[in-house]
Amino acid sequence: MYEMWDIVRCVNRVRLMAVVAVLALGGCSQGTPAAVPSAQPSASASPTAAPVRIALVRQLSSGDYFEQWLAGAQAQAKALNATLEVSSGDGNNDKQALNLEQAVTAKPDAIIVDHGFAQTVQPAIKKAVAAKVPLVAFDVDPGTPEAVAITQDDHQIAEQALGALKADTGGTGEVVYVYVAGFAPLDRRNETWTRFKQDNPGIKQVAQIGVVNSSTASAVADQAKAALQANPGVKAVFAPYDEFAKGAALAVKELGLAGKVKIYGADVSTADIGVITEPGSPWVATSATDPANVGRVAVRAAVLLASGQHTERTLAVPPTLITQKGLREAGIANIEQLTRVFPGLATPDVARVP
Repeated sequence: MYEMWDIVRCVNRVRLMAVVAVLALGGCSQGTPAAVPSAQPSASASPTAAPVRIALVRQLSSGDYFEQWLAGAQAQAKALNATLEVSSGDGNNDKQALNLEQAVTAKPDAIIVDHGFAQTVQPAIKKAVAAKVPLVAFDVDPGTPEAVAITQDDHQIAEQALGALKADTGGTGEVVYVYVAGFAPLDRRNETWTRFKQDNPGIKQVAQIGVVNSSTASAVADQAKAALQANPGVKAVFAPYDEFAKGAALAVKELGLAGKVKIYGADVSTADIGVITEPGSPWVATSATDPANVGRVAVRAAVLLASGQHTERTLAVPPTLITQKGLREAGIANIEQLTRVFPGLATPDVARVP
């Protein structure tokens, strides 16, 4: 079976490279550059002549962010005539590692690793590299320059959210921080938080809370209530993950502190927009990329690698600061409206497919 897939992969790559070559020659023969494709090319404009098999190995699948990420990946795969074979560790790192081992053995045309702990996925990533299976890693360190690493610009995400926090607090006040170590995007955001505290001594972290599981928001809500009750002088919560921010918002509202404590988060989804814009919401700002767009970027990078095309080995998707005031004034209620108002959330030039 594996020998048959090797033959299919070779045929796919030859066909795809031939189509790309024809597109390039067509552009040159006219003496002008080829037309720029949209962020979501139609199926009829697909550069692939035969389906490309992509194994998508996820650490988590629950939560608004992850669901929208997958929807974007699936839409882009359909547009590029690629098939996604999706597995999820459901928060279990050993399960994700096993899924990745199985994906390498199956020899797809490319693999995407979506989140995870470096120490559990890197051994299987090395096997993929040794087996010549192209690999894209999103928000996890692949541990090898042979893989393409995609990140949101997590330092900028934290900088934007903390800039809003500083402006609103005047650079002074007690803050509750929500963080769980070991997740690459959270670790990078934590680096920015550490520097921010050093540069702004008026900001005092009085508690650190956080948990990541299948019910993150509700677990964080319980922790946040305890932290806020123990520290009545808190002015803000820095919660750089949307499930953290939703949990903190629930705690603040249940304690009747919405007029006193503000939340500064990261990431965005349609459900998040609903929480931010509802009356009396303490969640006042979030810095985010469009998760569906990031899913599209990952698939495009995988298709490029599967076809033998070049793409940068490190790809960063830039974020946008989104405020409660801005959402309300623009009447934004969902991600579709958000991306129309903030077109920078679409990044067709990151891993552009011909």
